[in-house]
Amino acid sequence: GQDLVETGGGSVEAGMSLRLSCSASGFTFGSNNVAWFRQVPGKEREGVAAIFTGVGGTWYTNSAKGRFIISQNNAEKMVDLQMNDLKPEDTGMYYCAATLARVPRGPRLLSENEYSFWGQGTQVTVSA
Repeated sequence: GQDLVETGGGSVEAGMSLRLSCSASGFTFGSNNVAWFRQVPGKEREGVAAIFTGVGGTWYTNSAKGRFIISQNNAEKMVDLQMNDLKPEDTGMYYCAATLARVPRGPRLLSENEYSFWGQGTQVTVSA
């Protein structure tokens, strides 16, 4: 079966960096999408970054552009999220999510409705 496991969360001060990793076992890389979502209490999950596994095309929410980088290791079936220049508003539970088939390039890549598989999440806390 398919399984997603996130690692790498933590507590940092504003301006620092964190790297999150998602181990995506049971998926066929090259034919699906993997994304990172963020959720804070009382709010809906927000898509942060997505990647086309295999070809490597990426998509970011506006607040992540220029600061976050999503990348993949196809052989290891890992998708990382490098987060630089972190801000307090980046605080939240970060989830890795995956599809079984490709989502068309565009805003749907960051819609939680497109993703059927979810990890347990890893907490990121950024203090001012």
